[in-house]
Amino acid sequence: MEKAASLLSSLLLGGGESPEPAAVVKSIFIYPIKSCKGISVPQAPITATGFRWDRQWMVVNSKGRAYTQRVEPRLALVEVEMPPEAFAEDWRERALTWRSTPDAHMVIRAPGMGPLKIPLVAERATVDDISVWEWSGSAYDEGAEAAEWFSTFFGIPTRLVRFKEVLETRLTDPDYSQGYKTMFSDGFPFLIASQGSLDALNEILKEPIPMNRFRPNILVDRCHPYSEDLWKTIKINKLTFLGVKLCGRCKVPRINQDNGIPSTTEPTETLLTFRSDEVLRPSHKNKRQVYFGQNLVCKESLSANGNGRIIRVGDAVYVLQSFSSSDEVPA
Repeated sequence: MEKAASLLSSLLLGGGESPEPAAVVKSIFIYPIKSCKGISVPQAPITATGFRWDRQWMVVNSKGRAYTQRVEPRLALVEVEMPPEAFAEDWRERALTWRSTPDAHMVIRAPGMGPLKIPLVAERATVDDISVWEWSGSAYDEGAEAAEWFSTFFGIPTRLVRFKEVLETRLTDPDYSQGYKTMFSDGFPFLIASQGSLDALNEILKEPIPMNRFRPNILVDRCHPYSEDLWKTIKINKLTFLGVKLCGRCKVPRINQDNGIPSTTEPTETLLTFRSDEVLRPSHKNKRQVYFGQNLVCKESLSANGNGRIIRVGDAVYVLQSFSSSDEVPA
């Protein structure tokens, strides 16, 4: 009976992995506007480009180039609110009836500014020559009111644009994952990190920091520190995620996400002592990087059928395949 129960459990998980979870999803974060504050949600549907709404908008300068916390740390002060219904599995079916309802808006706030409402379903003009990193293309322009709001807050000409998913495609780096898409994220649709990793870092930092410095999409708990580095294939709610690249950290983790003030050294200086190329990947060329978290893609995002593609806080995380060491993990 015990063997039969174990076999049935494995089959239900969809892959034959051990029925014992390696971790549990503690939090899910969506960042609707690139480099602005994230929002914590109890569940998140998965689309062809990542979590629904994640990095779908972006602030750009007068030349159409992405405006990020690397250049303007005060983006951390811009708060975004989304209606809970936006994360329902059947949102697309509801979308047409939302056009005339007050809930069909993203609300944006910042210190000293009144709220700005951006319709989630609306016809918008197109603007060309929008760029982020290696990608350039067209996007929807969110209009004069949004442009004035952001220009006033930052004191320089800026606009808010939205990814034009119906016509544009932004592929992930084929050296790490082929055929996967994202919107305005830095490079990949998902970033996973663990509470254990943060706790281990905070034990040696002089001043502990919160997880929002690292801006993950999926925060897991009940696993050993940095174990997420080695997760090659994991399953969450019958969805298969592939670990494709350690996340090399820029200066954003040095920016206090509550006040937009950057530190000159931490946590980078401490991470260099045990999370650098030299320490983690000694057989590879040193890129002078420090690593925290891992980038993921989701196999099911390649499928046209979107039914049931959702993960929730509390979901178990099952590890199907692991890298043998951090030296083996792509970065």
